[in-house]
Amino acid sequence: MIRIMMEYNLEEKLNEKLNSTALKAVLFDMDGVLFDSMKNHAEAWAKAMEQHGLSMTRKEVYMNEGRTGEGTIDIFTQRDWGRDATEQEILAIYKTKSDIFNTLPTVLPMQGAAEVLDNVRKRGLMRILVTGSGQVSLLERLENAYPGHFKEELMVTAFDVKHGKPYPEPYLMGLEKAGRALGLTTPLPASQAVVVENAPLGIQAAKAAGIFCIAVNTGPLEDQILYDAGADIVLPGMAELAEKLK
Repeated sequence: MIRIMMEYNLEEKLNEKLNSTALKAVLFDMDGVLFDSMKNHAEAWAKAMEQHGLSMTRKEVYMNEGRTGEGTIDIFTQRDWGRDATEQEILAIYKTKSDIFNTLPTVLPMQGAAEVLDNVRKRGLMRILVTGSGQVSLLERLENAYPGHFKEELMVTAFDVKHGKPYPEPYLMGLEKAGRALGLTTPLPASQAVVVENAPLGIQAAKAAGIFCIAVNTGPLEDQILYDAGADIVLPGMAELAEKLK
């Protein structure tokens, strides 16, 4: 009975947020939210790290998803080598990771994501991309997969931030860009936005920025890990979010 009441309260909380007249923007992560790409990232990171004398399990890739490439590499060089990577090492490791990623099967759009974006557009809400990725091949595919949804001036990527997720900088920058697009002299208030995330670090970043966070659990992690990171509600995937929006 307690679990049923908790689920009901979460549903009410979600419906209240999505139907609020104050809502102006939805900020989307990319990998694991818009593209079913995390399996490839996990494979590429694990193999690249191994080639450069480092160890990284596929679960660790999911747990560290959202960091910039540099931040991810430093976590594991600190653990295995006792130091940060040099700039040359970072470039070499990330190039290896990108090269491996580009040899893997084609990444497909996430099931249900197009329906979510169409619904958000019909509601007149701004769509903002906030990703820790610097994977150029995916960024270039956004317009083909989701035509007209994401404008370049409303994207925050690994190339834009100094402190990636779990720091709030990426989402705070997203709010700044939203405010600018709306003609405001200040960032869009966090209370007028919603984040859609799939990764613990991304959820932490969203909550640190003060934004309501919907987690879609499209990977192998337990729901509780996403709740522990601060998610306001956890859904099984983007298709389920599309149904909620209907």
